[in-house]
Amino acid sequence: MTQFFEDFAVGDEASYGRMPVSAEDIIAYASIFDAQDFHINAEKAASTFVGGLIGSGWHTSALMMRMMTEGFLLDSAGMGAPGLEELKWLRPVRPGDVLSMRHTVLERKESRSRPDIGLVRFRFEVLNQNAEPVQEVTNWIIFGRRGQVAVPSFRAPPAPWRYVPPAAMGALEPAPGEIKPIPMFDDVMIGERTELGRFTFTPDDIVAFASAFDPQRFHLDEMAAKASLFGGLCASGWHTGAVWMRLMVAHRRRVQALMGDTMPKLGSSPGFKNLKWLKPVFAGDTISYATSTTDKRASASRPGWGLVFHHNTGINQRGETVFMFDGCVFWQR
Repeated sequence: MTQFFEDFAVGDEASYGRMPVSAEDIIAYASIFDAQDFHINAEKAASTFVGGLIGSGWHTSALMMRMMTEGFLLDSAGMGAPGLEELKWLRPVRPGDVLSMRHTVLERKESRSRPDIGLVRFRFEVLNQNAEPVQEVTNWIIFGRRGQVAVPSFRAPPAPWRYVPPAAMGALEPAPGEIKPIPMFDDVMIGERTELGRFTFTPDDIVAFASAFDPQRFHLDEMAAKASLFGGLCASGWHTGAVWMRLMVAHRRRVQALMGDTMPKLGSSPGFKNLKWLKPVFAGDTISYATSTTDKRASASRPGWGLVFHHNTGINQRGETVFMFDGCVFWQR
C-alpha cells in the first residue's frame, strides 16, 4: 500500500534491510569514487590511520539509500529530499559486516506553498550485525498528500547493489592551472579555495549509479522522470556527492605525484553537516566542484592529528549552485 504524507506520525519507527558487505564490494565502489588506500588496498590499509580496510563513508551512504528505497520509498509518494541536516560516521564498515536500517519519524509539516505535498523529518540509523550504529543521518523527505498527487506505478527490475560503471562514462576533467602543495595541518590557511575539476553526467552514468543504490523512477526512467516533481532524468543526490569525492581524491593524487613523501597524511572523516541538493542534476549537466577551508582545530582524541573543516560546492554550466555541504577531515600535524 502506498504511503503518503498523512501516513507518517511522529514517533513511528521501522526497521528493514539486510546488506552484507564484502571486501570486493568496498573496493569496487572505492576504486571509482574514493580511491584512498584504506578503502582499496588491505595491505596498505593496515598501516594507515584506521588500521585496516574500511568502506568509504560515501559507500555506506549509498547502501543506506538502497535499503531506504527498497524498505519504504518505492511504496510511497516520496518526491526526493532537499538535503541533510547532519550525517555522522560513527564506526567503520569493514569486510564481513552485515548492515541494516532503522528510522524514526521526528517531525512533519505541511508545505505552505504547495498544498499537495508535505515534509517528514527522519533520523536514519545504519546498523551493523551487532546492532551498533555505523552511520546516523537526520533529514527531511518530501511526500505527496493523499488524494492530491497521482503516484505512477513504477518498480525497477532487481539489480545488483554493486556499482557497475557504464561502457561510456561521462567526462571527468581536472581543474586547470598550477597544482599547489598540500600543507601540514599547522600551515593550513583558512579561506583557501581549491578548484577540484568538473564532471559531465550522462544518462548512462545516472542510471548505472541509481540501479545500484537509488532505484527511484526519476533516476532510472526518462518517461517516469518527466512525470515526477523533477521533470526529467536526474542524478541521485548521492551520485552528485560521490563525484565530489572522486574529484577530491583525484586532486590529492595529483598533489601526491608532486610532493611525494612530503605530503601530509589525510585520515578519514567523522561526517558532515548542511548538505543541500539545491537543484536537480540532469543528464548532460556539467558540474564544477570546489572546496574552501573554513576552520581547523587540534584533535583532542588523536595526538599528532587535527581536524580541518571545509565548505564544498558543485556548480552547473549555467552558474547555478546545485550542491553544497560542510565537511571535515583528519589531517596530519
